[in-house]
Amino acid sequence: MASDLAGRERRKLRIRRKISGKAERPRLSIFRSGRHVYAQVVNDADGKTLAAASTLSRDLKGSLENDNKTDAAKKVGALIAKICLERKIDKVVFDRNGYLYHGRVKALADAAREAGLQF
Repeated sequence: MASDLAGRERRKLRIRRKISGKAERPRLSIFRSGRHVYAQVVNDADGKTLAAASTLSRDLKGSLENDNKTDAAKKVGALIAKICLERKIDKVVFDRNGYLYHGRVKALADAAREAGLQF
């Protein structure tokens, strides 16, 4: 089955075999499309999403019009960290979801760390 999957999907499966979100340390998973960046914090043991943010979030509406995609990812990272800290989540496991760790992925992760999230 793994032989017919695309490169990112294979990397994603390889990563997910090693990490999972627990109640004490949920998983921060990201997804990037051509236009938007999404981040969610998931407790895999319960199968519940604890927090979510994206470039489509109400808190960021209107503030992203003049930003490039990397700057928008930084704002999403700061927002997801703020939401997590409000909900008493300060430690997470970072799931890059098969994407290479540079560009928007790195910008989101660095902004979340700067805002107080530990991973």
